[in-house]
Amino acid sequence: MGLREAATRPLYRFYENRLLATLDRSRLPRHIGVIHDGHRRYARSEGLPDYQASYRVGMKKFVEFLHWSAELEVPAVTCWLLSKENLARPDDELLPYYEVLQELFEEIPDALSGANVGVRFIGSLDLLPADLQASAKRLEERMPHGDRRVTIALAYGGRQEIVDAVKDLVAKLASEGTDDIADRIDADGIAANLYTADLPDPDLVIRTSGEARLSGFLLWQSAYAEYAFVDVYWPAFRQIDFLRALRDFTRRTRRYGK
Repeated sequence: MGLREAATRPLYRFYENRLLATLDRSRLPRHIGVIHDGHRRYARSEGLPDYQASYRVGMKKFVEFLHWSAELEVPAVTCWLLSKENLARPDDELLPYYEVLQELFEEIPDALSGANVGVRFIGSLDLLPADLQASAKRLEERMPHGDRRVTIALAYGGRQEIVDAVKDLVAKLASEGTDDIADRIDADGIAANLYTADLPDPDLVIRTSGEARLSGFLLWQSAYAEYAFVDVYWPAFRQIDFLRALRDFTRRTRRYGK
């Protein structure tokens, strides 16, 4: 911890406690989506030796965020740790990140011990290296159930999810011998075949790094979500930033398109 951070930490703690005390917990979101953006820009801004150093800071922050969510008893969080488009990046960026993700997946069961959290992965995991797929599977097996749910999106794309949902719906209708399949494809049927069909739609989506776009994250499910675009890079994301986003959410009047 630097001198400046040490000096300001008591002030931040006071503000965190104030936010927690005034937060209307009856209006907290049931499901929060998070786009963890800004690792590479954080590495450059902080003069870190490489991107992997930034990835490790970001994944430590990810574990902290899960604790913050658990302490507030948020029922579900979905975290986008790797997009399908990210797979086009060069190996010298991807391979170090894969290594950090494997470390994270091995750490999470102990880090969240007693938090009563179940973990599940969504996305095109078959596109990932076999050892990373195996690490994700082990984590799911070690934490299959809980009162709260953490969904980790890896090699995930929102358009691909919708395509997969339509394909699954069509295959199901065909197996039932349904006539006029096209007429039987509707919004409810597609929603029932999404990766997150067993979860409520996200109420709040948070994106860090100052980018004000979804980039394909939970496209279908987020139609009526509220959004918080936070300026800080993900590795620098603080509990204060999280609590501010929640405070602002609880003060909004949701219209659901009406």
